[in-house]
Amino acid sequence: MQTAGVARAPRPVGVVADAPRSSPLRDFCRAYASHRAALIGAGFLLLLLALAVLAPVIAPADPRAISRTALAPPSLAYPMGTDDLGRDVLSGVIYGSRVSLAVGLLAAATAGLIGIAVGMVSGYFGGPLDRLLMRLTELFQVLPQFFLALLIIALLGAGLEKIIFVVGILSWPGIARLTRVEFLALREREFVEAARALGCGSRRVILRHILPNAIAPSVVACSLAVGRAILTEANLSFFGLGDPALVSWGQMLNNAQRFLGSAWWMAAFPGLAILLTVLAVNLVGDGLNDALNPKLRQR
Repeated sequence: MQTAGVARAPRPVGVVADAPRSSPLRDFCRAYASHRAALIGAGFLLLLLALAVLAPVIAPADPRAISRTALAPPSLAYPMGTDDLGRDVLSGVIYGSRVSLAVGLLAAATAGLIGIAVGMVSGYFGGPLDRLLMRLTELFQVLPQFFLALLIIALLGAGLEKIIFVVGILSWPGIARLTRVEFLALREREFVEAARALGCGSRRVILRHILPNAIAPSVVACSLAVGRAILTEANLSFFGLGDPALVSWGQMLNNAQRFLGSAWWMAAFPGLAILLTVLAVNLVGDGLNDALNPKLRQR
């Protein structure tokens, strides 16, 4: 006995059934993976992070251990040579990555938290509060940041946590202005008005509806702030204001300036480490900008 039913239309040839749905994360990964330079930068930073974490295992020697082989040029025994006290330069470069990455990541995170908080409050509420916060932002922007950091560290004393705090507290204005611009553009959009009409409070509207759509430029700015923080820490250590208990690339450059003519390797390898690290951070920032910007993804 056959049951009557509606005949199914034949499936068109060449049409794939149940095609995988696109998702924001998949689109981001695909767009970032298409940026070859950004992948190289991310790979270098991951390698540097692994060196920093495994420094006690990977480093050939204690970076502060003094030996009789002073000013030895690069060789099989000492791939990056030794300094004036016989300390292994390669070990110093490996241990120095710990300081640079810690300062870069934590200072950028500090600047990002402050900048995003100031920018979203200023852009969403507007009015006198917006003008007050923007005048404060402009004040921080016109200050000579490096010389102010020199002054603060000189007064407070050297220390890794103090350097992170000072660099972070001086780096937030650009992130705040970017976040404010995005909030100004989004706060009157239809989906925000619909959220308000449904009874959502300001906190929910800011955190659940506007911030996820406004965060992309701020993330890119935070990634670029990592490189600036690394350079600032290197400059402070070069002037003798770094943490004396830790080995850093800037501290190694400070020690190498007396031997530029006779031991070039003392300055070359820490300087190259700073150059490659900042370059890698900027490449990652470019990749994030391309992957998070929908206009660039569609090109």
